[in-house]
Amino acid sequence: MPTGTTRIRLRPANTSRVPFWGQLAIGLFWLAYVLFGILSNTGAQDYHFLHWVFLVFTFVYLGYVLVNNAPIFGTQSYLEFTPGYIVHKNGLFRPKQVFAAENIAALELKPLLLRVRQKDGEIYALNLREVKGRMRKASFREQIRDFAAKHSLPLQEVSPAAAV
Repeated sequence: MPTGTTRIRLRPANTSRVPFWGQLAIGLFWLAYVLFGILSNTGAQDYHFLHWVFLVFTFVYLGYVLVNNAPIFGTQSYLEFTPGYIVHKNGLFRPKQVFAAENIAALELKPLLLRVRQKDGEIYALNLREVKGRMRKASFREQIRDFAAKHSLPLQEVSPAAAV
């Protein structure tokens, strides 16, 4: 099965207090301020090198904001179904969570949550609010059903109507 059909792209978890456009505006304002300081002759005294240091920090900050919030290097948040594993990646700077089929005791599929119950007693809750679009949600539910059936895992599914 091609990777495009097994990987479900997730919406980045927006946990920051300042939205993406606000962070970008702050970075661009900082860039304009530093460039104005470099181009003006008022800072040509002893500490003029600090403008160049702040210019480097400005580009580092803008790069961090763009990489963390925009899919510059491809999809950074996804759920992937491989033949023996469920892989959850929740962003560029976060580690992958790998759930091996032989270590899964049960799956619980709720309208906005997937609980993975491990045989060692650990429970992992994956937020499904990050799954974009109706077609992706339907594809995700079908892949969960197929994965559970293939590995004969108990799947408890709560329908959206029963959850209300």
